[in-house]
Amino acid sequence: MTEKNLKIGVVGAGIQGVCTALFLQKKGYQVIIFDRDQPINSASYGNAGHFSPYASVPLNRTDIVSDVPTMLLSSRGPLALKWNYVPKMIPWFLKFLLNCRQERMMHTAKNMHQILDQSLPAFDELFEEINLEGLVENKGILYVWTDKNLKSRELENKIKEELGVKQQLVNPKEIHDLEPNLKPFYHGGVYYDYARHARNPRKILTKLLENFINKGGKFLKLNIQDINFDEDKPVIRSETQRFIFDKLVIACGAFSKKLTDKLHEQIPLDTERGYHVHFKDCDHLISRPVVHANRAFGLTPMEQGLRVVGTIEFGGLDNPLSKSRIKNLILNANDMLEGLPEHKDEWLGFRPSLPDFLPVIGPSKNYKNVFYSFGHHHLGWTLGAISGKIVSMMIANENTNLNLKPYSSLRFS
Repeated sequence: MTEKNLKIGVVGAGIQGVCTALFLQKKGYQVIIFDRDQPINSASYGNAGHFSPYASVPLNRTDIVSDVPTMLLSSRGPLALKWNYVPKMIPWFLKFLLNCRQERMMHTAKNMHQILDQSLPAFDELFEEINLEGLVENKGILYVWTDKNLKSRELENKIKEELGVKQQLVNPKEIHDLEPNLKPFYHGGVYYDYARHARNPRKILTKLLENFINKGGKFLKLNIQDINFDEDKPVIRSETQRFIFDKLVIACGAFSKKLTDKLHEQIPLDTERGYHVHFKDCDHLISRPVVHANRAFGLTPMEQGLRVVGTIEFGGLDNPLSKSRIKNLILNANDMLEGLPEHKDEWLGFRPSLPDFLPVIGPSKNYKNVFYSFGHHHLGWTLGAISGKIVSMMIANENTNLNLKPYSSLRFS
C-alpha cells in the first residue's frame, strides 16, 4: 500500500476533527470522521466565535493564584466550582499551581504564540474552498476593563509586547467611538484590529464538513468506545461496529481522555464548562466582539442574535447546567448594554483544558499510528485549522518548521 492510500480515522467532528480531516484529505488520504453526536451541537458551535491570533497569554499567569479565592466567593465573578467535583479536580489544580510560576507561564505563552501566529493563514487555506457568505467578519475584537485588577491587565499587555503581538491600547473616548452603545463603565482597553469573528460558528463548521464529504470523505455518527490494535494498526469499536485503520487521530475535545486512558497515557485533561445565551435581534448593538476583561465574558454579534458567552466552571462532563452561571451572564450583559430583552437559548459546553494550558498535538507516546489534537481550552476554535494542518504534516512525515516538542503528550510522563 502506498502512503497516499492510507486509511485514516478521525474521532471527533468539532472544529479540530473536521479541520484535521480536511488537511489529511488534501494530502490524498482516505478519511472517515466519527462522532457520538452531530457536530452542530459541540463546543465548536457554542463558543464565542472569535478568531483570536493575539491570545498568547495563558490562564496559568503568576498573578492568578491570589485571585482564585475572591473569584470563587463572588457570585458575579468569572470562576465557579461544582463542589461535588472538588475531589476529582484536586490533582488537576495542583498541577495547575505548579504551572503558575514565571518560567512556566512564559513557556506556555511563547508556545501558544508560535501556533496562534499561523492560525489565520491556516483557516484561509480551508475557507478558500467554501462559500462563507459573510459568515466571517474582519472588524477586530475589543477588550475593555475597569481600573480594578489593573496589574493583571498590565501583565498581559507586557507579555504580549515581549512576544511581538500587535495590540492597540485604547482610552475611554476611543472605546466609545468604536462601540457607542456600551455603557461607560470602562476605564481602558485594548483593540486587536486584525482579529476576526464568526457570525455563525455552526454554519461554518457545517460548510467545512460538507466540503469534506463532497470531496469523498465520510462522517459516521457513532460513539467510539474502545481502541485496540491489530499488529500496529488501530482498531476502534462502537457498540455495534468495528473499524481498522492505518492511522488514527483522536480529536474529540473534553471527551478525548476516555480514549487516551485506554492507550495507557496519564494525560491530565479536564473540563472547563462554558455557557452562552442569546439576546435575539440585538446583534446590531455592537459592531464587533467586546470582552469584559475583569469578568472574563464577552458579547459577540451573530446571526442568532447577540451571543453572551463565558465564565469558567469546573464541574466535569456529567453535572447539569448551572442556572446561577446563566444568571451571571445575563446580569453582566445588562451591565454593559441598555434595554436587552428576555434571553434565549441557554447552552452549556465543555472546554478541554490541561494544567499547563498548552494543547496536545502529535503522536501517542505508546502507539506510533495514533495521533492527538485536543486540549485547546479557550482557543479550540482559533486553533482548529493550524492544529489540523500540523497533524496532517506529521502523518505525512513533512517538516512543519515548528518546535512541536512542547505539545507532545510525553510532557506528562
